[in-house]
Amino acid sequence: MLTSILILLAGSGVFIAGMNMLSDGLQRSTGAEMKRLLGKISNNRLAGVGVGAAVTGLIQSSAATTVMVIGFVNAGAMTLLQAAPIIMGANIGTTVTGLLVSLQSLNISDYMATLAFIGVMMTFFKKDVIKKIGAIICGLGLIFVGLDCMSGALSNPKINDFFQEMFTTIEFPLLLIIFGALFTALIQSSSAATGMIIMMVGTGAIEVSSALFIVLGSNIGTCVTAMIASIGTQVNARRTAVLHLLFNLIGTVVFTTFIWICKDYVGGWLQKIPANQAMQIAWFHLIFNVTTTLVLLPFAKQLVKATELIVKDKPAQGEEERKLHFVDDHLLKTPAVAIMQVKKEVEYMATLAKMNLGKAVRSMFNEKEATQEEIYETEAVIDFTNKELTKYLIRLTPLVSNADENSIGTYFHVLNDVERIGDHAENFYEIGEQMRKDGLAFSADAKDDIMQMYEKVSLMFDIAVNAFDFIDQTHLGDLTAKENEVDAMKKKLTRAHVDRLSSGNCSTALSPFFFSTVSGLERVADHLVNVGYSIMNPTGSQKG
Repeated sequence: MLTSILILLAGSGVFIAGMNMLSDGLQRSTGAEMKRLLGKISNNRLAGVGVGAAVTGLIQSSAATTVMVIGFVNAGAMTLLQAAPIIMGANIGTTVTGLLVSLQSLNISDYMATLAFIGVMMTFFKKDVIKKIGAIICGLGLIFVGLDCMSGALSNPKINDFFQEMFTTIEFPLLLIIFGALFTALIQSSSAATGMIIMMVGTGAIEVSSALFIVLGSNIGTCVTAMIASIGTQVNARRTAVLHLLFNLIGTVVFTTFIWICKDYVGGWLQKIPANQAMQIAWFHLIFNVTTTLVLLPFAKQLVKATELIVKDKPAQGEEERKLHFVDDHLLKTPAVAIMQVKKEVEYMATLAKMNLGKAVRSMFNEKEATQEEIYETEAVIDFTNKELTKYLIRLTPLVSNADENSIGTYFHVLNDVERIGDHAENFYEIGEQMRKDGLAFSADAKDDIMQMYEKVSLMFDIAVNAFDFIDQTHLGDLTAKENEVDAMKKKLTRAHVDRLSSGNCSTALSPFFFSTVSGLERVADHLVNVGYSIMNPTGSQKG
């Protein structure tokens, strides 16, 4: 008895490890392609369902697909309405695992288990592609090794009787659904949970009538991963996770009601499927998700509105919160999406830097333009974002493909330049504060000169961020031209200030402040050139 229990636990561990290895291997091999496929999604709902099913079928994880979709919505690359059909399709794609596991009943485990050995041998090759394929094959083999171990343990009459008695005790549908949801939430994979239930039906440890409700519960439990991934994200990303939960809850309620009322007919209908009981459960899982999708797809807009009622917009806050808005640790499981989210975070940081720069420059002439608290708080957010995002990039780098390493190199440099721009903004504000303490003020001509220089820098900001955002080299020539204009203006303004000093129209006490301001703006222009040209030279030297 004890030996059988240990074998059952070991088999469960091997099965779940195989599922994770298969899913991780597929994600690493197809991550970039999945990102492009999801990125091309349109407003065609049927296409969205197809993409969701295809992506999940390929990476063997509806949770991973949903997390990717949450990332796209959080980054603003996909609307909530576009995300709805993809999530529905993901539920269809996840049934592939159940169909795969049901093949164990055909006595092919011994043959499939050899894949584990073949896969391990392939991981010793030097080529990265062969290693990835080896991990996929090994994971597939381990799934059947685990299934075979669990099946052998359940052949023990005492173990089998224990499960039969347990599920007879909790045969009430709601309890079975709760069990399925909790079990799936615990192991963080509806595919693995459904696969184990299908195997147990095949060995007779669970009756088909009980298994149906457990499978329905597993569809609710799988939403836990997405709900966790949405913590700390934008409001629409959280709505995406809630939409995933709503879809499965509604489907479960409808199917539970139908099965409960028509259980005799359902049992008879399943027996008409030309397959054994394990395969019947796998087909039921597929039918549930396809039917729920067909029923709810026309009501996608209504589902979106329901999520908006559940997850309401937060009132605007006057103070920036020190947290990363688009990035979290859960996205490290999908590096392709994490990279896109990092880019969004960098763009957000650049927006803060531009806003603070404008406020700080204007505050030199208008004391009421911005308070010290506002300038310093925004600068603190910029510094925090730079620090935390740098740490995140260090953790992300080993997980990405060679092609994405260039993007990470770009982000490191851009982060540094944007953070330095933030420092200059703080310096400009401090110049204005010191001038007010000393009872000094720039002349009207000096104000006009500084503002003209700032406006050119502001235009450069737009060009540089646009080039970084869209990886667009079209206007980089304009960026260089503007920088040359700023350099020339620095020399011109310096001479003009000296002339004002010579003619007695300006106090010598203002010289340090004036020269520091125009020099600071010229340095900001240099950093903006670095930002714009970073898309062409991610590892090259930067202007200081």
